[in-house]
Amino acid sequence: MTTYQAIRGMVDILPEQTPLWQSMETAALEVLSGYGYAEIRLPIIETTGLFARSIGEVTDIVEKEMYTFDDRNEKSMTLRPEGTAGCVRAVVQHNLAITPQKLWYTGPMFRYERPQKGRQRQFHQLGVEAFGVATPDQDAELIALCRQLWRRLGVDDALTLEINCIGDSADRSKYREALVAYLSEHRDSLDADSQRRLESNPLRILDSKDPGTQAVLEGAPSLPDYLDAATGEEFETLLQYLAELDIAYTVNPRLVRGLDYYNKTVFEWTTTLLGAQSTVCGGGRYDGLVALFGGKQTPAAGFAVGLERLILLMQALDINVSHPVDLYVITADTAALAHALPRIDALRGEFPELEIVQHLGGGSFKSQFKRADKSGASLALIYGEAELAASTVTLKPLRGENEQRTIADAELVSFLSEYLNEVDSA
Repeated sequence: MTTYQAIRGMVDILPEQTPLWQSMETAALEVLSGYGYAEIRLPIIETTGLFARSIGEVTDIVEKEMYTFDDRNEKSMTLRPEGTAGCVRAVVQHNLAITPQKLWYTGPMFRYERPQKGRQRQFHQLGVEAFGVATPDQDAELIALCRQLWRRLGVDDALTLEINCIGDSADRSKYREALVAYLSEHRDSLDADSQRRLESNPLRILDSKDPGTQAVLEGAPSLPDYLDAATGEEFETLLQYLAELDIAYTVNPRLVRGLDYYNKTVFEWTTTLLGAQSTVCGGGRYDGLVALFGGKQTPAAGFAVGLERLILLMQALDINVSHPVDLYVITADTAALAHALPRIDALRGEFPELEIVQHLGGGSFKSQFKRADKSGASLALIYGEAELAASTVTLKPLRGENEQRTIADAELVSFLSEYLNEVDSA
């Protein structure tokens, strides 16, 4: 056995798994295009300061989880731990926010966490970002877009929307003061992480899963009580839009998300089918981030989907997207193979929707038929000595009750057209 192994937390996606990924990616592309979102492709390495400034220097991501190194010019670089910061950097750098922009991207992200099911050190996200619209109809569209994707993938019944409003910086400052005062009175009952966060990032204590801390939080001040009237009205408008869209939700006043740049609306789509890694998608509004990076004050909102977790959810629901081979081509010898190759090449151009496998490497008819059957193909195309002499091809159904038949090479295209129509209408 080889001594070379994938790095811990960085997982190979094997051929039997990729059809599920491809179906998910295709569905996402179709849904996003249908809403008018355009793809942007971003670097996976950015300067470290980009993430420290946007995510927050006292967050777990920046303090503990980033893959950071000095390049040859002794400049600190970081493998991206999330995608929004890089997308906003690109929007500012290329002056894209002159008019409203709807963008999406996908790719690997990197965080040095303890690997477990649904949480790897290299993981993949689909990010969706909208710039230039300050009103809650933008938030509603993003949430509706999520639901369309869940429906397309067949996972909508397994996901629940949690939503909250965390206000602007002034609202959170007032709330932070009240929360710290309350929690300080119960400091000894908090878990160690929460005690540390009490000084640096107290709102993250609301995310604690520690039972003792959760008990303390039962009596804590509530963030919605500290929102100004205008922000509260915007949130109520968003909830009305969700009701009009018939999107069920739960208002979770403890939902704050783990990144400092969020304001006003935050939301998560969660499931009960994946254990501790229950959050499949999360997002919200980040109206101050473009200005923080040197651009004009620009409202913005977005979300990210954890693709590994979405795949795990599809697997938990036994969603099968495997696509068997359509045609398996069997040839008697090298002369038959030479005869078949240009004909099969022409078929691939004529029927791009068909998956056609040409048997390679020779072998007896018996061994080739075993491979054809194992491939899951519904039909075998056979070129033997007789077919070669008569310019014909034999078609042998490998599934069902249809009879084997031999037709002229010239009739193959029309035969397959009729065959596909029959399959489509079945």
